[in-house]
Amino acid sequence: MQAWQVHENGEPSEVMRLEDVGTPTPGDGQVLLKVRAANINFPDALLCRGQYQVRPPLPFTPGVEICGETEDGRRVIANPALPYGGFAEYAVADAAAVLPAPEALDDAEAAALHIGYQTGWFGLHRRAGLEAGETLLVHAAAGGVGSAAVQLGKAAGATVIGVVGGTEKAAVARELGCDVVIDRRAEDVIGAVKEATGGRGADVVYDPVGGQAYAQSTKVVAFEGRIVVVGFASGVIPSPGLNHALVKNYSILGLHWGLYNTKNPKLIQHCHEQLTDLAARGAIKPLVSERVPLGGAAAAVQRVADGVTTGRVAVIPGLTEGGAA
Repeated sequence: MQAWQVHENGEPSEVMRLEDVGTPTPGDGQVLLKVRAANINFPDALLCRGQYQVRPPLPFTPGVEICGETEDGRRVIANPALPYGGFAEYAVADAAAVLPAPEALDDAEAAALHIGYQTGWFGLHRRAGLEAGETLLVHAAAGGVGSAAVQLGKAAGATVIGVVGGTEKAAVARELGCDVVIDRRAEDVIGAVKEATGGRGADVVYDPVGGQAYAQSTKVVAFEGRIVVVGFASGVIPSPGLNHALVKNYSILGLHWGLYNTKNPKLIQHCHEQLTDLAARGAIKPLVSERVPLGGAAAAVQRVADGVTTGRVAVIPGLTEGGAA
């Protein structure tokens, strides 16, 4: 089969190589899946760089989120068990963590429903307790993680403010349903949020960016507000001022979604049921901005790493260069 292999750490476009390799053999408690679609996540770039919290042995195949097909023909979504990741024709996954693919979504959309939407659901509902009528501020609202949070926030009855970088991403954020869109390149984020909320600020801030975005969050979070720390796409990990959290009376909530796989896996199943229901009702629908063939995976991962994509980019092994499946 064909699979992208990383033999040394570095930028995705430089270290990912498409090679002919043997089809992986599942271990105990694992299943072999034919990859129907693999969704690109920022952690795929971090894996290539050797900067992710998990460092699989070299060589490995990146791709942490797929819609696949079991040997008996069932369509499922899964997080592949590295080193046999999803940017390949076949991947391996732990059988206990495989979930049914929602019928309302196509392969690329189903692949994109998992990590970003589970993270959003746990962050907004389990950690922050977002309530209808509250104001939610989402950083990087047009990206893969942010777009999921926007849709989940709207589905929960919140007023959603999206922060983006650039006019193209601002248009995407509006299409996603943001009530207010702020272009951080052209506007003062702090002033714009305060104006939009009548000076009150945001009840919940969803931050997958870190760095300056986190600093802005502390200035615009409301009394008894909650900042959900999801990641550091900016590459800068902030150091919170706890005296500031005390004086303004807000909470800083960390979210490591992957821990639920071992700490409380039943919650992941429950979340998937909630997401499947929302998808069936049309309340959420992953934004898949690009579908690329297997041969285009390295360049696509690099684009995600560079922050120039919107929504999700999906790798479709059955897609030809001309775009036909």
